[in-house]
Amino acid sequence: MPKQSAGLLIYRIHNKVLEVLLVHPGGPFWAKKDKEAWSIPKGEFTEEENPLDAAIREVEEEIGLTGLSGFIELTPVKLKSGKVIHAWATESDFNSSDVVSNTFEMEWPPKSGVKQSFPEVDKAEWFSVEEAREKINPGQMPLITELAKIIG
Repeated sequence: MPKQSAGLLIYRIHNKVLEVLLVHPGGPFWAKKDKEAWSIPKGEFTEEENPLDAAIREVEEEIGLTGLSGFIELTPVKLKSGKVIHAWATESDFNSSDVVSNTFEMEWPPKSGVKQSFPEVDKAEWFSVEEAREKINPGQMPLITELAKIIG
């Protein structure tokens, strides 16, 4: 069975423009990457876990946002890697500067024997659909396209 992730595509209407909240992965590998590096907040889940519950948990862990409701189920997308992403859209006007992320530990620099902690998400930003096309991992763009059709 392919790996599966669940996440939330958080959106708002700002100045009559549909905007989506994307997150940038933390850690040294992603530090200087921007184009096609951003993502919806998401993470892997097990067969025992409800995908929507996992998506809500991941948003809480990655950006610290709680209390969301009114979820719109989107069509899952399959990435080139084979991973399947299940996603729901939900509306919020989250202040992107309020991101509070969990951390992960890794050896850095490589082969140094030194372990360092990094945030799983180092920042979140609001983007218009057009801006998001340049920023988001291309495999996730169908989620934004579907949301734009639903919102009109």
